[in-house]
Amino acid sequence: MRSILLGVLAWLIPAMALGATQPNIVFILADDLGYTDLGCFGSGYYETPNIDKLAGQGAKLTCHHHCQNCTPTRAALMSGQVGARTGVYTVGGIDRFDWQSRPLRPVENVTQLPLDRDTIAQQLKKAGYATGMFGKWHIGQNGPYHPGKRGFDEAVVTMGKHFNFETSPPMDYPKGQYLADFLTDKAVDFIGRNKAKPFFLYLPHFGVHSPHDAKPELVAKFKNKKPVGGHGNPVYAAMIASVDESVGRVMRALQDHQLADNTVLVFASDNGGVGGYVREGIKADGKDITDNAPLRSGKGSLYEGGTRVPLIVSWPGVVKAGGSVSVPTIHVDVYPTLLEIAKAPKPRQVLDGQSLVPLLRDSEAKLAREAIYQHFPGYLGSGPGKWRTTPVSTVQAGDWKLMEFLEDGHLELYNLGDDLGESRNLAGAMPEKAAELRLKLLAWRKEVKAPMPGKNQAGKPGQKRNIAPGK
Repeated sequence: MRSILLGVLAWLIPAMALGATQPNIVFILADDLGYTDLGCFGSGYYETPNIDKLAGQGAKLTCHHHCQNCTPTRAALMSGQVGARTGVYTVGGIDRFDWQSRPLRPVENVTQLPLDRDTIAQQLKKAGYATGMFGKWHIGQNGPYHPGKRGFDEAVVTMGKHFNFETSPPMDYPKGQYLADFLTDKAVDFIGRNKAKPFFLYLPHFGVHSPHDAKPELVAKFKNKKPVGGHGNPVYAAMIASVDESVGRVMRALQDHQLADNTVLVFASDNGGVGGYVREGIKADGKDITDNAPLRSGKGSLYEGGTRVPLIVSWPGVVKAGGSVSVPTIHVDVYPTLLEIAKAPKPRQVLDGQSLVPLLRDSEAKLAREAIYQHFPGYLGSGPGKWRTTPVSTVQAGDWKLMEFLEDGHLELYNLGDDLGESRNLAGAMPEKAAELRLKLLAWRKEVKAPMPGKNQAGKPGQKRNIAPGK
């Protein structure tokens, strides 16, 4: 009996000591929220007092990038790998848009995160964390692909509607309840039940994705408010307000349970906002739900309006309150960052990002890389004959960004420090800089074995990419 007791103590005491040094982690992800759709990121119309408060307590990463639409971002966040390794580039199959009218055939798209990739939840669970996920998953929700089978102790998946929604697994909720409120109820309950040990809470909202539908009392609040800078839709404003209410409720729950000082709270959006299309000439009705200005274009594009998103990180005692980080960062950096914060083991697969902990500790720190990259070997349409993007690869090194469009190989070069709106293509005026960045891009594509779209030949299969872990 004595030997059994000593054995239990030998396991328990180190585990307790480890838990004491591990902060809780909460990651709240909005859907389709644009870069300037928050008060703390420049909006004069939308009201986000809770998210603004979070930014005041933590740091804004002002040059953070996700993918051009939601599924590849979620795959990158959960796996720590770029699309060239997972095969996840976009939403759905390649026939979603009329690529047959274009010169290239897209690379076939993987719609479910491969099962041989260890998710961040699996790794945090190995480090002793309780794990919960409530909201939009969108990287496979049936059978073994469901988040409840991918490292989350508790997982409720739902998307598609803001009222009268369905959940997986099926759950009851009060008639007429708004989805953002339902998800927040689950999140707050999870916090309360797991307050005695470290936990990882992933709260990926469906808001502010279409259909644009909001609580009537919040819509009424914005109906008579004067539009500012392309922001002026009261329904969309009310949807943002509901996401902001959710952030506030989570922050209060952490305070009520005396957990706020030992919790890392992250807020971001999955891709750029649904705006900027009228300026690009790809939306004929003259109506954008929001505007990403000064950024160019919006969701579905690899211009900054489609990939640059707000990212806020609060980490009491580590991140300087009210700070700002301008170093270019990207989706695959989130996974290694959370690993380091949680002292969790590395996964089986190679990780493409770098931990941002040095930047969170010191906004003037440098990362051990020169550039960030994106590769999209497909098409995203915007109505007949209109395209948000054609196949393209990008590289950003400091303020310099190069885009290589794969249909004809033409290059676009921008200095984002001087021209955040990407209005002046400098590739012709600065061929040496363009060539320098293109060499980096070519080397990166070779390193990750990025598949390229082929010529559009009727009846020929597309190229598929799904490589083994660690390669």
